[in-house]
Amino acid sequence: MTSTTTFTDDTAPSPTRMALARHATRVLFLALGVVAGTWGAHVASVKARYALSDATLSIALLAAAIGAVLSLFVAGRFVGRLGARRGAALAAGGTCLMLAVVLELGSFVALVPAMLCFGAATSLFDVAINTEGSELESLGGRAIMSNLHGMFSVGGMLGAALAALLLGAGVAPGLQLAAVAVGTAAVAWVASRGMLETHAPAAGSERPAHFVWPRGALLVIGLLILAGMTAEGVMYDWCVLYLKQDLGVPQARAAIGYAAFAAAMALARFGGDALRSRYSERSVLRCSAALAAVAMAVVLLARHETVALVGFALVGAGLAPVAPILFNAATRVPGASRAAAIASVTSIGYSGLMIGPPLVGSIATASSLTAALVVVVLASALLAACARFVPEQAR
Repeated sequence: MTSTTTFTDDTAPSPTRMALARHATRVLFLALGVVAGTWGAHVASVKARYALSDATLSIALLAAAIGAVLSLFVAGRFVGRLGARRGAALAAGGTCLMLAVVLELGSFVALVPAMLCFGAATSLFDVAINTEGSELESLGGRAIMSNLHGMFSVGGMLGAALAALLLGAGVAPGLQLAAVAVGTAAVAWVASRGMLETHAPAAGSERPAHFVWPRGALLVIGLLILAGMTAEGVMYDWCVLYLKQDLGVPQARAAIGYAAFAAAMALARFGGDALRSRYSERSVLRCSAALAAVAMAVVLLARHETVALVGFALVGAGLAPVAPILFNAATRVPGASRAAAIASVTSIGYSGLMIGPPLVGSIATASSLTAALVVVVLASALLAACARFVPEQAR
């Protein structure tokens, strides 16, 4: 027996209960973003603590990515058995525990399994709260997924900014991670109490599967998420280097490129739900992805600092609706629970974060970084062209 029961007309949550659940889920997305931003700011701390070369650091980072992908095979059953509420609380606790100890391990040999666990816990946390967000959107009849992903983006910026502030103040990295982990775990536990205790069944299935291999519509959606995450990962990892290396922009100004991309993505996500409420998701996805493709093409052709900064912001705005639309679309494919559908497409999509940056590095080595960043143009154009295959939401 699982802890997840279903709603009937008599047991459907009240408007007040729905509002509480929405606020709680926003906080949880913010908490996950804070963890991601804090971790990103302290990758260099891990490298210094264990005296790692670039090659050995990449092994540790790959372990986290492998843990994230492998956990997706059990994510549907994990959320199905515990419910999104308890699943989110447990996964958040595991994520924060790993964050707290990552600089306190004895050696690189101990770091690798810890990173595997960190990636797995983070992935389960991600699936649990996305499942809750999709459920709230379905029950409430209003678009909220873009807003939730916007909260994640804000959390990422807050985590990175806090880390930079504390590093500037001379606070030890280990103490920073422990403090952020304890605070985030406490916030996540309190917020999880506001989540729904019950979930509706998946469409078209009395006994939805808790694990499904991505095929048919789920495979298409997964491949589109792969394209979107590839483009997003490339922008995060390479846009600053492009400004500095190919355009000769000083590093202090080149960092503005990263900020422009990330800030525009966050702002666009907060406005994305209004677009999804007014226009079809296919239209929003098609137009936004086309905007990203055209903007990046102009950046690479113009080779001008100002054009690049504006273009990076437009790419961020164009890619912003991709994840909210596609994650939610996956839950409308019959035959699987919401958590299983999200885990299925995410298992493909996460590969984009692993494939994109090394792919660009290889092309840049063989040719140039400008040529390599055409990957963003191609991935965005693929999203625009294939938007018509995304299952449409009932209006």
